[in-house]
Amino acid sequence: MPMKKSAASRLFDSGNAAFLSLLSVISIYPLWREISLSLSSRDEAMRGGLFLWPREFTWSAYSHIMDSGFIGLAYTNTIFITAVGTALHLLVTSSAAYALAKRTLPWKNAFLLLIVFTMIFSGGLIPTYMAVKQLGLVNSLWAIIALNLSSGFNLIIMLNFIRAIPEEMEESAMIDGANPIRIYASIILPLCKPVLATLALWVAVSLWNNFFQAIIYLNDQSLTTLPLLLRQIVAGQEIAQQLGQLDDTTTESVIAATIVVSILPIVAVYPFLQRYFTKGVMLGSVKS
Repeated sequence: MPMKKSAASRLFDSGNAAFLSLLSVISIYPLWREISLSLSSRDEAMRGGLFLWPREFTWSAYSHIMDSGFIGLAYTNTIFITAVGTALHLLVTSSAAYALAKRTLPWKNAFLLLIVFTMIFSGGLIPTYMAVKQLGLVNSLWAIIALNLSSGFNLIIMLNFIRAIPEEMEESAMIDGANPIRIYASIILPLCKPVLATLALWVAVSLWNNFFQAIIYLNDQSLTTLPLLLRQIVAGQEIAQQLGQLDDTTTESVIAATIVVSILPIVAVYPFLQRYFTKGVMLGSVKS
């Protein structure tokens, strides 16, 4: 028979639920306001104030940004960076972690020390820019991808996860004639689905929202990404003026519609990875 909660315990639970509910509303409202504003008419958008729902519902802002051509170009560039960058990040991180998990790897501790060192110290903006320029990657989408091929934090998480896999599984595969590459592709990667999905979500969100590196290395208008497009619209530059000068919408509605369109893919992907998320983080931190 379950133990009956005391009055103080029930009061705490009620207060905790009320606080978390309030925190959820505060967190969700900014996004909900942008959705409502983007679906409101020109006159209602100009009135401003508290938006709890769309006022005089209209798709004008969305129709205009879709017809402008800017959003399509930004989407194409951002999707390329996110998809290719995430795939290569997972490949580099998982293969490096698999190698570092081997006890027989020469100078393993030295490699781990260098990886931890990069988590504390970085080369700085100017040396990094000079390196990217020497590689000929300035004004190339590959600059963003190359700078995010791996990270010390993600590598350590992946390494801890692989170390938790019993070595007997690899030994059995070796007895059957499998080489290290075959073991990595057929055994290690399938067992690492939870942590791979977790890292994929982290990396994809980071690349999708990558603004600083994009503004530093991508100066050509044809390489505009969604974060850069949002900056141009919010800053009121030429693109924003072209988008906002309409009889049936306002710049504020266009900004809100662009924000909503920009975050939809990441929001849509998250439910498919959610079941791996907690499991991947927990299992990746069990053993060191």
